[in-house]
Amino acid sequence: MSPLDGILADAWSWVTGLPDWQGFLLVVGLSLLAAAVVHVGGDVLVRRLTRRIPGEVDDVVLRTIHPAIWLSIVLLGTYAGAAQLSLLDGDIGTIHATILTVVTLVWAVTLSRLGRRLLAAVTEGGYVDRQIVPIVENVWSAVLAGLSAFLVLSFWRVDVTPLLASAGLVGIVVGLAARDTIANFFGSIALYADGTYKVGDYVVLSDGTRGRVQDISIRSTVVRTRDDVLVTVPNAQLNNDTITNESTPRRYRRIKVPVGVAYGTDVDEVESIMLAVAAAEDLVREQPRPRVRMRGFGDSAIEVELLCWVSRPRLTGRARDRLLREVYSRFRAAEVEIPFPQREVHLAEAEVDGMATDGLDATAPPEAADGDD
Repeated sequence: MSPLDGILADAWSWVTGLPDWQGFLLVVGLSLLAAAVVHVGGDVLVRRLTRRIPGEVDDVVLRTIHPAIWLSIVLLGTYAGAAQLSLLDGDIGTIHATILTVVTLVWAVTLSRLGRRLLAAVTEGGYVDRQIVPIVENVWSAVLAGLSAFLVLSFWRVDVTPLLASAGLVGIVVGLAARDTIANFFGSIALYADGTYKVGDYVVLSDGTRGRVQDISIRSTVVRTRDDVLVTVPNAQLNNDTITNESTPRRYRRIKVPVGVAYGTDVDEVESIMLAVAAAEDLVREQPRPRVRMRGFGDSAIEVELLCWVSRPRLTGRARDRLLREVYSRFRAAEVEIPFPQREVHLAEAEVDGMATDGLDATAPPEAADGDD
């Protein structure tokens, strides 16, 4: 036996030699002293070890777990002293289970609060997307509740095997009844993990719906369209759908302004006019520089296209409208013709029984062609 063990044994023998209530009060006082030492000394030690860690994560952890540590030491010390000094009457097992249940509930509440505060701290620091916080909180709370319930039942010597079997059956029933909700839940996790989009992004769905992502929840995503209509789409559907995110990897978007000019028009002049229009438009970015490209020879016109960039996806419609109006005005001033499809119909003469007639009477019988009744 080490010298320390001998000292502790002699001290405990001295405590047990005291009257019961004096020994109990002494043990409680020592428990409070130990809790204070852990509270102050642990705070100093952890702060020194985490001094170089940026942010307030360490402070959040310390402020949250201190009350639980202090209360756990006091409860366990008080119970140990009372049990050793034979101050507990009745069933020791019941008192033991009660103390452990209280400690478990205290730590369950503390860890749940710690999870919420840590998520708030890392969200403010930009380490975690704010929209994923509700999912993590719900999962963390469910895990703590299940683990706490299992420990409490174990403390009270309740056989959890039938409960686990029943829980499995209930899980199957709930899974079948709420398969759409569960699919949306896991769909939201997949969307967050893939980083498909975030709040504020402009997205285009496979059905043509286009708008800004207004909100992302566990069940669905809300998109605000240009018509100021909120469209709610289940996350499970989005997870299996084709989504175009116009806000990534860069928020500025390229727009195309197609124009047709008549054959025989000076193409260089057309290019100069269209570039001048783009340069004068405030919504068009200077970089990347606007450009004009010939796209082909159409049935009625030479197909030309102006390519330029705008700062945000929501400006594409407005910028295209302004460019088209100004191009049309400049073309009219420069007498550049914008043709439109035209068709000429020629009626050929036909000869019926040696007589010339127009195409409208070519199918009439000979008697009608001669004018006889």
